[in-house]
Amino acid sequence: MPRIYLSPSTQENNLYVSGGSEEYYMNLLADELVPYLRANTIAYTRNTPQMTAVSSVRQANQGDYDFYLALHSNAAGPANTGRARGSLVFYYPGSRQGKRAADIFAANLRQIYPLPNNVRTTPTTTLYEVVRSRAPATLIELAYHDNPQDAAWITGNLPAIASNLAVSLTQFFGLPFISPAPQWWGAADISWGTLNIRAKPDISAPIVAWAYPGDKMLILGAWEDWYSVDFDGVLGYVSAQYIR
Repeated sequence: MPRIYLSPSTQENNLYVSGGSEEYYMNLLADELVPYLRANTIAYTRNTPQMTAVSSVRQANQGDYDFYLALHSNAAGPANTGRARGSLVFYYPGSRQGKRAADIFAANLRQIYPLPNNVRTTPTTTLYEVVRSRAPATLIELAYHDNPQDAAWITGNLPAIASNLAVSLTQFFGLPFISPAPQWWGAADISWGTLNIRAKPDISAPIVAWAYPGDKMLILGAWEDWYSVDFDGVLGYVSAQYIR
């Protein structure tokens, strides 16, 4: 299962023109994103509002993560306050995987952001979360929170933005996209041996765990003839025909 470090903004003093803060809305967005991560078997660690960019990166670098995703909103400089619009997807120019992820995020954001021509990828050698992350990293400035239209787009579309980000993550990791559904408990419906839990919904994918007859697992979502599951904390896929 892929593992990401999820870092919504901790900048409580960056205020939205419509009320609220960058920290508040990016954490709401992360809340919306989490069910998609689980349904798509993407494990995550998330920072807390009490942390900073520096402590978030420090925590991430102490673990073994496949990707670092920072969620932010933007503000224009004093001379242009309230007039700028657009989404910026930052990546480190020396990271091939970071650039690939940024391209995927930008392509999908163009499908939902009101001004698709204003969505662009941008290399950076200064943004701490991008430059200092050991894992490939992308920092997304979703829109300008000092612009009324952009602020309204963020605050009014958090579920759609979360779904869009999740699609990008599944594309990056080569997984099918699964929408979250009501979770239910299933059991391994086999009479002998073990049931393979795999890293992807494919009989040739690596096995990440084994379940014995009657073992219970939490069913997170469905794709074709497979279920995404949580089996004692291991996220993976099982063939639906062997679950009751």
